[in-house]
Amino acid sequence: MRIQPRKQILDIWVDLLRDCFTEGKWAWGGRVESNPISDAEQLLCLFYPITQIDTFGIYDPDSVPADVLSALRPLGESSRVPRALVDVALEYFANHTAESGEPRFGAGSYLRTMDPEAPPPQDQSTQELEVVDAYSMSITLCLSLLVFVSRRFELEVQTKQRDKLVELRRQASRRLTAAMIGMLRSFVVNAVSVDSEPGQAILDMLRQGETTDAELQQGLNDRFGKLRSQLLADVRLGVPEDTKPDPDQLFECGWSWGIVDGAEQLEDYAKTKENPQGFDVATKPGYAMARPWLYFTVSALDGIVDFTSRRITALNILDEEQRRLADALSLRWELTQQYWSAVARFDPEQWPLEDIPWRTSDGEESDYYSLLVMSVLIKDLVARTATDADLIKSVGILEELAVRGRITRRMTAHDPQAALHFPGVKHALNGSEDAVGQRLALFTADFAPLIIKRSLQAAQLTDDVEARESLMTIAEAAMDHLADRRLQRDGYAVELWDDVSHFPGLEVPKFEKPSWYLTERVIEALVATASTYEREPPRSSRMYDHLLRLLNEADHVYNQELMRVNVNDRGQLRDRLEEIGQNIKRAREIRYRRTSTAIALAERALRLLDALEEAREDAGRSR
Repeated sequence: MRIQPRKQILDIWVDLLRDCFTEGKWAWGGRVESNPISDAEQLLCLFYPITQIDTFGIYDPDSVPADVLSALRPLGESSRVPRALVDVALEYFANHTAESGEPRFGAGSYLRTMDPEAPPPQDQSTQELEVVDAYSMSITLCLSLLVFVSRRFELEVQTKQRDKLVELRRQASRRLTAAMIGMLRSFVVNAVSVDSEPGQAILDMLRQGETTDAELQQGLNDRFGKLRSQLLADVRLGVPEDTKPDPDQLFECGWSWGIVDGAEQLEDYAKTKENPQGFDVATKPGYAMARPWLYFTVSALDGIVDFTSRRITALNILDEEQRRLADALSLRWELTQQYWSAVARFDPEQWPLEDIPWRTSDGEESDYYSLLVMSVLIKDLVARTATDADLIKSVGILEELAVRGRITRRMTAHDPQAALHFPGVKHALNGSEDAVGQRLALFTADFAPLIIKRSLQAAQLTDDVEARESLMTIAEAAMDHLADRRLQRDGYAVELWDDVSHFPGLEVPKFEKPSWYLTERVIEALVATASTYEREPPRSSRMYDHLLRLLNEADHVYNQELMRVNVNDRGQLRDRLEEIGQNIKRAREIRYRRTSTAIALAERALRLLDALEEAREDAGRSR
């Protein structure tokens, strides 16, 4: 199906508000009980498109597009819509802030035991266990809210409503700072010896052909010498010095599932008698095993990248303390992308990433891990100039993952790949047993929306028409897959997710309530699609060369016609020549950004010129 971000997002809003907003009250929770992550995802289904897509902005009630206003009608008239959303956002902070003013980040009902069939744990300590997803989602939500407040404040005329905006800015800013601190303390550098099991797992994943351990280690030292030096010299906040790699060690860097066991306390941000506005998250003990998890690394990168967006930079919404934290996170973001991008492409002839499925240093392997590594690689290619070879390989990997993930192939009865989509890939939270008495897990089932997002981001990197078409085909197939997973109510599909009961041979309950986890990921994919559509179409060098030949001939023949026509002629012939000249001029103006359109204009000019010549020849024969 064709992905139509505007229509699909508005359709989601209609069904979301029908589900969540009745009689002026907001209903929190969905498939799982209310928790800080799920509720943030629920809000982001609205606030993310509002703050990312200009035509969805509702800051000025007088300029809200009619279709946007219609979708948001349950919130009230145009002047009421932004005020209602402010009230809902303030309610979120009231629900997830302790009486002491400390933001709560507990993963709560998202946590599971290691057995996906077992009921989720209910004790308080388990509900309060914090994971990186909570920090990342809070960063995205709070930045979106700060953008919303910044753009809405000057347009709000009521004093009471302006006071609410001030309070929303305060709450969002405080939660943002706390989330950034938690994110910093969850970053880890995992140094391992070559002979250890994790070390051998790293080498085996990188090994393509008959390369020896010594050759691989030398290659890693050559590739990561500068990065290793930066980790040693520049990465300080929250990372103990004794965890950084020695020259003879292998290493990984990224984010663990939560605050790392042994993470340094950030005393400058701690809550003390002298600093009552500090944060408990700066000093609370960590329990997460000190190694990076791919899922949580990508989740962290997705949150941190928002700090570098033009919208955030232009609005200057961070305070001095937040800018320092953002700089520290951005350094880790850059180093992590460099590391995983280099590992993925370690052998330029045969990338380790092409050897699907990806195996992690703890011996786990999954197609989902390959997609996560691809996510980091694409982020890195976006940040720097990608070569044609990089893009060709990336397209091939995404096509293979789409097949293996049953995006572009049908699912068979009792297909093991169904587990990618339900219950999802299990991420064991090693170390959680020290906090709550049992090892917990988080399950992720966002393979389909993630492959849409990454395919479209890759499409933005290439001018190769065939590569772009392949990537769009993957994205559209994944949207078809997701369309089949919409919730069904009264025999009709609604624009909320997730119902996998139609998967052949899969015995699952028929869900009635929406998963905000997956619905928010679909929104992210649609926003990524909108961003791709807003860019100029790709330019093929072959088409551009063809255009130049067309323009050269059109210019030449046009000049010949101008030499023949009476300069005082103001009749139909002069009008036709004016039209031809305008077509040629317009084709030249847009030749770089819309080559195909320019070709169409040049061809029209040539057809009109040929018609003039044919008419002149006919007139000559009739004499």
